[in-house]
Amino acid sequence: MMMNKFFKLGLAGLVAAGLSASPATAQEALKIGALMPLTGSLQAFGETALNGIRLAVEEINAAGGVLGQPIALAVADDQGSPQAGVDAAQRLISVERSHAIIGAMSSGITIPVARSVTAPAQVPQISNASTSPVLTTLEDNDFLFRTLASDAFQGVAMAQVAQEKGFSTVGIIYINNDYGQGLAESFQEAFEAAGGKVTSSAPYAEKQASFRGELQRASQGRPDALILIAYPGDGIPILRQALEGGFFQRFVFSDGMRAPEVVQAIGGDILEGMGGTAPEAPEGSASAQTFAEAYNARFGEMPTRPYIDTAYDATYVLALAAQKAGSVNGVAIRDALRDVANAPGVEIGPGQWAQALEALNQGQDVNYTGASGSVEFDEAGDVTGTFAHWEIQNGEIVTIKIFEPDAQ
Repeated sequence: MMMNKFFKLGLAGLVAAGLSASPATAQEALKIGALMPLTGSLQAFGETALNGIRLAVEEINAAGGVLGQPIALAVADDQGSPQAGVDAAQRLISVERSHAIIGAMSSGITIPVARSVTAPAQVPQISNASTSPVLTTLEDNDFLFRTLASDAFQGVAMAQVAQEKGFSTVGIIYINNDYGQGLAESFQEAFEAAGGKVTSSAPYAEKQASFRGELQRASQGRPDALILIAYPGDGIPILRQALEGGFFQRFVFSDGMRAPEVVQAIGGDILEGMGGTAPEAPEGSASAQTFAEAYNARFGEMPTRPYIDTAYDATYVLALAAQKAGSVNGVAIRDALRDVANAPGVEIGPGQWAQALEALNQGQDVNYTGASGSVEFDEAGDVTGTFAHWEIQNGEIVTIKIFEPDAQ
C-alpha cells in the first residue's frame, strides 16, 4: 500500500530535521498505539483484543509502569481496510507519537502498514492476529513481530482436523487476501500430502451480495465438506447460502470463524459438531489461567474468540523491552524484544510486572511466558504455538483438544 504524499513529506521532514519518528528519553512515558478493527468485518475481534491490551496496560501501570512512568495508550480504528489501516497507523506515529504499535489484526493490513509506515519510521510493530506466511519473509528491517503462529502451522492443524473428521475430499472457499490465500495454500499442501484431495479452491471478495458462484465452484466433484476460511461478516452469509442451496452440510472453519455470532446467526442445532482450529495456549497453562482470571475480574467472562491473549502478550513484551532497554526509542525496543521474550532468564508470566522490574533492576535476564504460551521470537519475529480443535456443541463453542501440528 502506497503512502500518501502528505505522510511521505512528514517523514522526510522529520529525518531532515534530525528527529526520530519515535523520540525518547529515559524519562519519557512509553506510548503504545493499538491499531485495531473497531468497525468492519473484524470488529468483534478488535473490541475484545483491545480489552487484552488495556488489561496489560492497567496491570503494568498499577505495578510501577515502564521506566517509572505509566504507559500511555492511543487507539486507532483500521476499519478492516488496508488504506484506512495505513492512514490510522500514520496518525498513531506522526500525531500520537506512539513508540510501538500493536496490530493490525488482518494480515492484509499488517503487511502494508509494516512496509510503508512502521518499518520506515523505525517503530516496532507486533501483530496479535496476522497469520499470513508472507510476514515471515517481509522486508521490514526486523521491526515486525507477531505473537501467534504462522498459517504455515495452522494449515497443517486444519488438515489434521479434517482428516480426523473422516473427510477425504474437500472444497475450499477463502477470503481473497494474504490471510486467506496463505492459509488455503498451507491447508491444501498438508491435506494432499496426507492423501486427501482438494476438489476446488475458490477465493471471494469481501461484502459480496451473493456467494453462489464460489459455492458452485467449491462444490464441484461433490466433496465431503467445505473448508471455510473467512471472517464472520462474510462467513455467515456464505454458510447460509451453502445450507439453503444444498451445496454443503459439513464444514471445517478457520480461526476467523471462531465467534459466538456465527452460532447465533446460523443456529447451534444446525452447526452441531462443526468446528475448526484456532491458536490456543497449551492445556494446563498456569499463565493462561492467571490471565483468564484477571480478564474475567476486569471485563466479565472472557469470550471464546481468539486473539485476546496474544494482544495482552504483545503489550507485555513491548513494555518489558522498553524497560530492559532503558529507553522508549523504537530501535532500542526492537533490539530488546528477543532479550525479554526468549530463554534464558527469570520466568515472568501474566500479572508479574513487579517481579519483572525487580529482576531487570538487578541486572538479570527475563523470559516472558505469555498468556498465549511461549513468546520465543525467531530471527523473523515469528513464534511457534499450539492450536485448539474447537467444535460447536449444544450451541456453545468448546475446545475439544489442544495440540501441536505434525511436522511436514
